[in-house]
Amino acid sequence: MVAEIKDAELTKLNEGFEEAETSEILRWAWKTFGENVAATSSFQTQSMPLLKLISIHAPEIRIFFLDTGFHFPETHEVIEDLQSRLGLRIETLVPIMGHDGFKEAYGNLYETNPQMCCYLNKVEPLKRALRGYQAWISGIRRDQTPHRAGTPILRRQDDGVIKICPMANWTGEQVARYVEVEDLPAHPLSAKGYRSIGCAPCTRPVSAQEEDDRVGRWSGQEQTECGLHFEHSIREERSPE
Repeated sequence: MVAEIKDAELTKLNEGFEEAETSEILRWAWKTFGENVAATSSFQTQSMPLLKLISIHAPEIRIFFLDTGFHFPETHEVIEDLQSRLGLRIETLVPIMGHDGFKEAYGNLYETNPQMCCYLNKVEPLKRALRGYQAWISGIRRDQTPHRAGTPILRRQDDGVIKICPMANWTGEQVARYVEVEDLPAHPLSAKGYRSIGCAPCTRPVSAQEEDDRVGRWSGQEQTECGLHFEHSIREERSPE
């Protein structure tokens, strides 16, 4: 299935989707793109509503998990639980060098150059995986960070892939309420103060006094995003042969 969406149509769809239910956007995505749409998930607590809604309204959609080799064991446990519980089509992506190859070549790159570490372990694997796809579903929300505040529900990326953010206008309170009402599992580390969970070396708990959920990511570094959701400054880096 190949869908051609002109810019004018994209603008009109964006306007309509501002008032649409997430379920409607997901059904539209599958009807429009079919096997040419995929989703990504970090499988933390805030990911649960989108995963549940995909399982109900578009269960055929593939869900990519970017396995950097540095995730908490609890994250892998959540993935196994959800795959069994919701019947999700989860596909794991790894760096082109593999985990062992990456660590042998770069060691603890996250300490010296976290941006490059994220690029090689997350950005590049996703770019490879999305080749041939027309659309990508992401669970990011406008209320998460100032950088994400202007996130449109639909956006055509530079590579032509249409990025779909069906939960862009949800709030953290809505996410928490949906998780509670639907009795969805929380990531085990959420109860320990981890309000945004990524790779273990680059994630710390967040105190009650810290309002920004993502302040615990790359703490002490200038970096605030992994590069998946903005134009990354590293363009043509190549892994060692």
